[in-house]
Amino acid sequence: MKRQYTLITLLVLSIQFATAQFELDGEFKPRTEYRNGFGSIIPDAADAGFAIATRLRLNAGYQTEAFKFYMSLQDVMVWGENRQLKPEDSNNSFSVFQAWADIKLSEGFSTKIGRQMLVYDDQRILGGVDWAMQARNHDAALLKYSKGKLMIDLGLAFNQDFTATTANPGGFQSAGTAYNTTGFFSYKSMQYLYLKHKGEAFSISGLILNNGFQNFTGEADALVADGVSNLITLGTHLDYKKGSFGAAFNGYLQTGERQNSVDVSGAYLLGLDLSYKVSKGVSLGLGAEIISGNDASTTDKTEAFFPLYGTNHKFNGFMDYFYVGNHANSIGLTDIHASAKFALSETSSLLVKVLNFSGEQELGSGEKSLGTEVDLVFAKNFKGYGLAIGYSQMFASDGMYELKGITEDAAGSVQNWAWVQLTMKPKFLNTAKK
Repeated sequence: MKRQYTLITLLVLSIQFATAQFELDGEFKPRTEYRNGFGSIIPDAADAGFAIATRLRLNAGYQTEAFKFYMSLQDVMVWGENRQLKPEDSNNSFSVFQAWADIKLSEGFSTKIGRQMLVYDDQRILGGVDWAMQARNHDAALLKYSKGKLMIDLGLAFNQDFTATTANPGGFQSAGTAYNTTGFFSYKSMQYLYLKHKGEAFSISGLILNNGFQNFTGEADALVADGVSNLITLGTHLDYKKGSFGAAFNGYLQTGERQNSVDVSGAYLLGLDLSYKVSKGVSLGLGAEIISGNDASTTDKTEAFFPLYGTNHKFNGFMDYFYVGNHANSIGLTDIHASAKFALSETSSLLVKVLNFSGEQELGSGEKSLGTEVDLVFAKNFKGYGLAIGYSQMFASDGMYELKGITEDAAGSVQNWAWVQLTMKPKFLNTAKK
């Protein structure tokens, strides 16, 4: 009887695989970092940081003519953070990174529901933040339309806490009430509309994004939910590529309120990047980005733009001095940068990038200049894996010390960062027809 059950099970699975596609793959990404001024000016009295972290993922995808299903399990581990012989994971870093279903509704229409990455255009406003070991995801529902050159996404999200207590046996907070997950622009609700028209050389997209942030009143140890503040971000991304020349433009505005009813008025982001492929082995880039900030005299509102859920590590220098968990509601930024990428061989390259930073608004002292950063990245692809080595150095100006709240005398003489990263993405199983 057991043999019969086994044969029936194998028959059912073979029929399913004949009409569906199943993929199983993974990711192993260890990164070693030496941090001596990464993210902010390091004081002379402080020791540089050195550590090795690893991201491990197991991904499974299942696809039929009617739907797609995807699941990604993830763990982020810093070497040595768990005591030897300890039976549990101390940092609670294991998580379901993605779990979604994409259901076909009709020709061109589908809906994507669940935990997912929201990645659009150059990831300036909505991105996956793949550089960060934990990356970024959203619990959301999308209504999608894609046909020919036109793409439209309508996204909706409503986040809620689950706390079962005697007073609240159901566990869920009532709709519209307390949402206690705060920080890093965590939202209670989100709605957005994204449209894109893609041509052979030119594409244009538009985004209207509303985020509702939970407001609180009371003391820090006894906060009480008090309504929602809505922040609206809207703008466009233009992209042009023809022959050896490329150009990309970002233009976004923010209005409404930040968390706890802070009025936002006149906040903007403008960016332009040009690229030119000189030869098969050399590509050049030149660009600028202006992000609005607050005037020192502004007290009743904010004019500072924040790029919210974008892959900010990709912009404004790899040392993450701006908009990576910092620089919100500050003096803004003017970033002028130039780069060159050299193909050293068919499998290796070297990127050299120089960025000059200044505030969009003046600091309290009247200073605007912040400094210059130099980024170097060597990348090499091997059979089945890739290796990248990076080095960055910040040459801070007087304004940077003032911005980061440290005197030049108290700061370390060198502000730098170095890293080595291995990326391996094994393919375990793929039932797609060859």
